[in-house]
Amino acid sequence: MAISSTVATADKHEAEATDSTDTWLPSLITETPQEGFALAITLSQKGVATTQPDAEVRKEQRPEYAQDPDSLIAVSHVIATHFQTVAAANDYWRE
Repeated sequence: MAISSTVATADKHEAEATDSTDTWLPSLITETPQEGFALAITLSQKGVATTQPDAEVRKEQRPEYAQDPDSLIAVSHVIATHFQTVAAANDYWRE
């Protein structure tokens, strides 16, 4: 599965998360590492949305960090940290 598919899956998770006022994260358990990575992206996105709840402000600020390598590396680090947590929760998808 390509990265664009992973991001699309993460976007789907994010849309589902914002649709509900109840529990948006019932579990860290996923079927595959790919789904786990998508969940890690969703967790990262949710963290940003929680920190800055105004979507318009986030959209306005995006050009500032989208071209900044340090910001992009920092985002990758946050996603990797979340993926590490999800992988551990899934016992690294051992069979």
